[in-house]
Amino acid sequence: MPTGSTEADPASEHDPEALKRHRALFRAIARRRNPKLRRTDITITDERVVKRAVKAAALGNAMEWFDFGIYSYLAVTIGKVFFPNGSGTISLLSSFATFAVAFLVRPLGGAFFGPLGDRVGRKKVLALTMIMMAAGTFCIGLIPSYAAIGFWSPVLLILFRLVQGFSTGGEYGGASTFIAEYAPDKKRGYFGSFLEMGTLIGYTGAAGIVLILNSTVGADAMLHWGWRIPFLVAGPLGLVGLYLRLRLDETPAFQKLEASQTHSATGSPAEAEEEFTHLSENAPRKKISEIFAQQWPTLILCIALVGAYNIADYMLLSYMPTYLTDTLHYKESHGLLILLATMIALMLIITTVGRLNDRYGRKPLLMSGMLGFFITAIPAFLLVKQGSLAAVIAGMALLGLSLVCLLGTMSAALPALFPTDVRYGSLSIGYNLAVSLFGGTTPLVITALMGAFDGNVMVPAYYTMGAALVGVIAVACMEETAQQPLAGSPPSVATKEEAVEMITAQNQEPKF
Repeated sequence: MPTGSTEADPASEHDPEALKRHRALFRAIARRRNPKLRRTDITITDERVVKRAVKAAALGNAMEWFDFGIYSYLAVTIGKVFFPNGSGTISLLSSFATFAVAFLVRPLGGAFFGPLGDRVGRKKVLALTMIMMAAGTFCIGLIPSYAAIGFWSPVLLILFRLVQGFSTGGEYGGASTFIAEYAPDKKRGYFGSFLEMGTLIGYTGAAGIVLILNSTVGADAMLHWGWRIPFLVAGPLGLVGLYLRLRLDETPAFQKLEASQTHSATGSPAEAEEEFTHLSENAPRKKISEIFAQQWPTLILCIALVGAYNIADYMLLSYMPTYLTDTLHYKESHGLLILLATMIALMLIITTVGRLNDRYGRKPLLMSGMLGFFITAIPAFLLVKQGSLAAVIAGMALLGLSLVCLLGTMSAALPALFPTDVRYGSLSIGYNLAVSLFGGTTPLVITALMGAFDGNVMVPAYYTMGAALVGVIAVACMEETAQQPLAGSPPSVATKEEAVEMITAQNQEPKF
């Protein structure tokens, strides 16, 4: 049958759905041959739907990081409960080593959940990661102590930490991809910043509940049963997060990607199916080896960015309470109070950073954060070292201002590095490799280095500066993506007026 014929396929005459698929495929091929921008090529977002998606992703992320933060803030207590034999330093190192174990399996989780999310959808995988994280955390709260069952106590702790780490491997890549694909191009930084606000809310909630317990039940009760409460709270919180995520639809970008691979354009059904086969060669079913082979330069850039960012992040938000308590001999409640104040201050300004990177670009904000850590790390730790409340707050503020530039920008910058068909998988693999190698090991490495250098309290500053220098180089090498469509996705706008302007700029008459 000649190309362009309108004669219907006999089978499709009696199958309206098949005919609909053929026509959709015909239109897709026509657009491929004539790439002018059309109204149907532009996604016009519904702000109410976007906000609901952002809330579900951010609150789910908050619950994930609440689960992870609990362990950080109870590191000293957990060391005594599960690793009671040996000195205080050995106990703390064992606790942080178990903390780091979860990060060893994060790349495996990312390699599993990421490509799965590119294949079956972001929503289903994010629901699964939520269930696994909540279950792993809840079970930690049920483990008998070393005094009760001996060797099996730390074994079970490590097992459930592995469950946590594996599930978290699919969390950040999926949640950031979810928000990035829902948000309009010109507001991706603003909406993306809510994801990291969720991280801060999770950490704040974990620090807050640990602070309340430390202040009310006493040291002995914390060792016997008080430490379990935050872990057990994770169960019902996980159910709330699961409910929010299951209520959402799949992202518009993923839906359009699926449609482009299952529908049609102009020509006969047979020719359309042949063309569809050609278009489907790049379907989101890529093997991990293909991701590494095709995306390796961007993966290296992602690992460098995330590694630098996470060393700074975990140093301030996870390690600092232990540093203040174990190294500078602050009361545990004082260290947590200072960290709580810092995180609340970051939450108040993080969305402003999101708006700024939408307006001025991702690179200027990321470079400000990396240079901020490189320049202020030593002054900040010298202030913290002085020990007075005002000096500690000033030092934490210096570090916090640098960190918020990264927190408010990364969740929009990282998903834009990869095309839609491999975005979840590539970002999950790159992000979790970096976090596994550099982020989760930060407390362990700093503690070990301080022991090796006779308790030099400036070691965290030097370590952070080295990471920041790598980050500066990585930011200099990345491309600016602010206000631009995601690679492999159609333009996304907030209003019909924006769509009209975009089409007019392409010298094409808009039709609504």
